[in-house]
Amino acid sequence: MSGPITRSAGRLIRNPSAGLQLHSRTSIFNRTFSSSSPNMVKILAVLYKGGKAAEEEPRLLGTLENRLGIADWLQKEGHEFVVTDDKEGPDSVFQKELPDTEILITTPFHPGYLTADLIEKAKKLKLCVTAGVGSDHVDLDAANKKNITVAEVSGSNVVSVAEHVVMSILLLVRNFVPAHDQIVNDDWNVAEIARDAYDLEGKVVGTVGCGRIGYRVLQRLQGFGCKELLWFDYTDLPEEAKKGINARRVDKLEDMLAQCDVVTINCPLHEKTRGLFNDEIIGKMKPGAWLVNTARGAIADRHAVKKALESGQLRGYAGGKSPYVQPAPKDHPWRHAFNKLGAGNGMVPHYSGTTLDAQKRYAEGAADIIKRYLAGEEQNPANLIVVNGDVSP
Repeated sequence: MSGPITRSAGRLIRNPSAGLQLHSRTSIFNRTFSSSSPNMVKILAVLYKGGKAAEEEPRLLGTLENRLGIADWLQKEGHEFVVTDDKEGPDSVFQKELPDTEILITTPFHPGYLTADLIEKAKKLKLCVTAGVGSDHVDLDAANKKNITVAEVSGSNVVSVAEHVVMSILLLVRNFVPAHDQIVNDDWNVAEIARDAYDLEGKVVGTVGCGRIGYRVLQRLQGFGCKELLWFDYTDLPEEAKKGINARRVDKLEDMLAQCDVVTINCPLHEKTRGLFNDEIIGKMKPGAWLVNTARGAIADRHAVKKALESGQLRGYAGGKSPYVQPAPKDHPWRHAFNKLGAGNGMVPHYSGTTLDAQKRYAEGAADIIKRYLAGEEQNPANLIVVNGDVSP
């Protein structure tokens, strides 16, 4: 290990002024430690590696290198801060550092999966913070039993994801990706693209879920001249909110699917929605419809989606989340799933909710959650997922 080190409390700690330490498993992490502070807290963050991009762009706050912009503050306060991207398996930095961690920071974009067995080993864990929105990578039932607070930065991604949904709808309907591929591959065949390109005007678009994101998607679709906008949700909207979207609520999911040219999934992942879009449900969609899923990949069955594209039941699928693990493995079926014309694939890495604007929002929000915890102050109720041994309403 190069660079100056100091020994404190029997542990080798890299001098913060010497920069980042390179871990033997290629994970970079920074530790700060103060043995003189009686209120010292250990904080562990699992973030994605940004590499050269993060070095050149400091606003990539959600990366390993830029550490949510809170490293200097935590160092000044005398806390220990461990940051890693190494999260898989018992020998990972994540699992090795977890047992004596009090605050865990994770992110939906490179989730450290906090399972029940890991929670059982994390004897000092008191607070789990999701830097972003979506805490389904944490076993909430196990957190309840151990009275661990789970919080996320509510609303930090809603604009970013809603815009991404509209973009995904357009790139599928207009057959944009194959058209762009022609250009970069030194090709030019208008007919091959136009044969599967349509207008969004005159189409029926429906959202599964009409919460903060689904609602904003419908708002943003107002100017496209869609034939009708539909929404399905178990919870009704206030009358005043309904006026802002000019859309019709459908009571049964199957009834909405049968009417839609485009379906966008904007609901949370839980046991009732996991695998919801399987062979049966996709079979109830209007033949040749487009499906956009920027919620959670596991809401759609990966094999059912691929099969539907190949059969023509789906004309296209777009999203940015692997159903099981991130990063998605190279053999994941959605990487190479196409319709009968070799098009219809709008998959991207999971970045819809981590634009530079969103990163600023969720970095500031995560810092606020931690500051409140350290100061013994009440949290913003909107950010709480699990608190006092119960799921927050």
